[in-house]
Amino acid sequence: MAKMDLEPMMKPKSVAIIGASRDPDKVGHVILQNYINSGYPGRIFVVNKNADNVMGFKSYASIMDIKEKVDLAVIAIPAPYVPEALEECGKAKAKTAVVISGGFAEVGNKALQDELVKIAGKYKIPTMGPNCLGIMDPRSRVDTLFLPTYKLSRPQIGGVSFVSQSGAVGSAILDMISSEGFGLSKFISYGNAAHIDEVDILNYLIDDKETKVIVMYLEGIKRGKEFLEIARSATKAKPIIVLKAGRTSAGMQAAHSHTASLAGSYETNMALFTQFGFTIADDLNDLLYYAKAFESEPEPKGNRVAVITNGGGIGVIATDEVAASGNLKMAEFSQQTVDALKKTMPMLVNVRNPLDLAGDADGKRYEDAISAVMQDPDIDMIIVVTLFQTPGADSSVAAKLIHYKERSDKPMIGIAMGSEYTQVHKLMMESSGFPVYDSPAAAVKSLSELLKYKEYKGSH
Repeated sequence: MAKMDLEPMMKPKSVAIIGASRDPDKVGHVILQNYINSGYPGRIFVVNKNADNVMGFKSYASIMDIKEKVDLAVIAIPAPYVPEALEECGKAKAKTAVVISGGFAEVGNKALQDELVKIAGKYKIPTMGPNCLGIMDPRSRVDTLFLPTYKLSRPQIGGVSFVSQSGAVGSAILDMISSEGFGLSKFISYGNAAHIDEVDILNYLIDDKETKVIVMYLEGIKRGKEFLEIARSATKAKPIIVLKAGRTSAGMQAAHSHTASLAGSYETNMALFTQFGFTIADDLNDLLYYAKAFESEPEPKGNRVAVITNGGGIGVIATDEVAASGNLKMAEFSQQTVDALKKTMPMLVNVRNPLDLAGDADGKRYEDAISAVMQDPDIDMIIVVTLFQTPGADSSVAAKLIHYKERSDKPMIGIAMGSEYTQVHKLMMESSGFPVYDSPAAAVKSLSELLKYKEYKGSH
């Protein structure tokens, strides 16, 4: 299958913003401002035939007036003028284009969209959109999003690439990622998928060395056969987490009116996704939970889970979730682990799994517990619950967890529930690579999916 070259789009040395504006309320103004704010190191060219300069940049009447090579053209002008602008991009030999503008097939204007596809094919310009947020790459500092940074935080650099047909879903997830403390490799919002579609994007991300985990929100799949052919090989190399919209007839109709997508049979899609090793999310929270685990955690060697907690009730709930997961089970401590724990734990601690360290547990008690459990060959995964509301749970506990997480060759994740004080420590741990969940259910589901993917890879 022929691959589109999306590298000049994601790593451009020069960008032309067609529709850049002096008016802060215009999309073109926000996009230009985002490039400035991000510290984009390449050349920025402004195209606006009604201005001599925009925000200190010389303004060109047409991209054809730019005498230097343009790797990426970002088009943010009213829909009727987009085909002419894309035609000029072709004549100027721009390498790629992103069409932010809406007003095409999603509102019934299919003829105008077909014209775009024809022009993109004629000049062989890989074209994203229309009706999309576009792309963001924190490493190359490309940011075509028309959402200002003071409204939408940008995530730190990481290994998760997020693909969303919907700009609204994509922006919500980006905001959530930023607050969770794990990092982004690429963000791609492709809207109506008129030219570049999910097949082309998946094909690109498979080979992208900066992408460790692929997360996708799909409303429809244009080329189902080709998509599954790629997915068959992709999931052997990288985990793909997918949320498929349109599970009801009403949802399918909504998807079509949103991005002109034909959603297809939800049940058929789910069956095929499962067959080819996709990790299936039921909602946006699942997307986030699973991405955190897949980015940070090593593959588990088995299904035996240890739970360490300073709150007995949460340990019981976590035990229930493990037992109900279908593929995980509570580990039995080895005699060596039991002996080690009895030497360091106070009499009120019952040395068994789940290991309840009691409400007065401090950093030293957590350290002794994790040190012993980590070395147990009969334990494959560790869940550490920290209720920061208790007297002994403070920054020293968070520091100990970070310390041992860095040295663990087993999946080790946390659970912390609470408001301001808890959230400060949660962010402290997550920004150091220790994923923390808001509930036992979310933590256990994430480990369960991690194990399922490991077993899928092992059987293929």
